[in-house]
Amino acid sequence: IRLQPRMDDHLSLLQSPPPSVTKTRGDNLVNHGYTETEADVMTVVACDNMLEESAALPGHHSLDRYEPDHECCERVVINISGLRFETQLKTLSQFPETLLGDPKKRMRYFDPLRNEYFFDRNRPSFDAILYYYQSGGRIRRPVNVPIDIFSEEIRFYELGEEAMEKFREDEGFIKEEERPLPENEFQRQVWLLFEYPESSGPARGIAIVSVLVILISIVIFCLETLPEFRDENRDPITIAPVINGTLPYFISPFSDPFFVVETLCIIWFSFELLVRFFACPSKATFSKNIMNIIDIVAIIPYFITLGTELAERQGNGQQAMSLAILRVIRLVRVFRIFKLSRHSKGLQILGQTLKASMRELGLLIFFLFIGVILFS
Repeated sequence: IRLQPRMDDHLSLLQSPPPSVTKTRGDNLVNHGYTETEADVMTVVACDNMLEESAALPGHHSLDRYEPDHECCERVVINISGLRFETQLKTLSQFPETLLGDPKKRMRYFDPLRNEYFFDRNRPSFDAILYYYQSGGRIRRPVNVPIDIFSEEIRFYELGEEAMEKFREDEGFIKEEERPLPENEFQRQVWLLFEYPESSGPARGIAIVSVLVILISIVIFCLETLPEFRDENRDPITIAPVINGTLPYFISPFSDPFFVVETLCIIWFSFELLVRFFACPSKATFSKNIMNIIDIVAIIPYFITLGTELAERQGNGQQAMSLAILRVIRLVRVFRIFKLSRHSKGLQILGQTLKASMRELGLLIFFLFIGVILFS
């Protein structure tokens, strides 16, 4: 008779729910003498204990939070400097190599008291970071976030080099092209020395010398056209009639100081072009490069002038015709100013801009021609 109440008490205790387990959302939270924070802590611990116990029992199916069936519905709270964001776990799992997509990486920032991930980072930037996961890889910088800060956020969240390249491309940065290098070690060093000034100190020195020679050549080209530096006696047309009635008299252009300086500049240009040609990794690619074509065109007038002067000294009697040809050919030397674009990023950007706007510039020239024809 006394054992019956004790058995009923045991059965009632077994059937009653544990005091630390809370009900689902919408029910009132039963707080047994704890504060709200303490109750949350007790709830997490109780659930973990239940998972451990259920895993130990044979034939019992554990409700692991990282199973695929529950991952699609589980939500994650991310706190960015006090601003909370909430998303699904499967959204972050699309990019497992990133900081938020890898459970091991993001666990360092987990706050067990608040059951959330806390990051002391830039809050406006996280809108775009979260959109990267939600859109499947689209990266868009917010208008109120500077470029350098958003770049740091991309590196912090480990979105990868592909995301960084997309971001830089959208912002208008020039994509750095791959630099093919020669296989031979000596050719590689020579190629870097003459082609890439930023590769070393000696390469920078050679680039400075090349720029100075180009500037000297352009200045000489301008000065020799001024009346103060022109000598009419050096013009093959205005010559003395005869000496002893047989030979024409004129002063040799090889003694002209402008010609001497021009010769020194051409020696440097030719040396630089030949060295770069023999050290380049691909001769075909080198020959098709527009900058190398400009280098060749810039030195051709000198050799044509030199050949014409040597032919005149043999007395062919075609001085007037050769002078007219020389004056036309010498105008080609103005292309030397484009050699500066090899050493100037600004001129390279200007060239790319003109190339991209060629259609619009063509339309502008077309309408200008229409105006000229109508009003002429």
